[in-house]
Amino acid sequence: MIKWAIIFAVIGLVAGALGFSGVAGGAMGIAKFLFWAAVIIAVVLFVLGLTVAKKVVR
Repeated sequence: MIKWAIIFAVIGLVAGALGFSGVAGGAMGIAKFLFWAAVIIAVVLFVLGLTVAKKVVR
């Protein structure tokens, strides 16, 4: 998911440099959403991993 966020960020930067502000804004919005979604999923899985590991060890 981070890979797609980086791809959309690059698309947004290139589109912004070429003057396509609408496309750039949309691509950057998608990139921002994908980045934060990936961070939230990673944190949730990390917390679940810690709780499951405690149950398996005991």
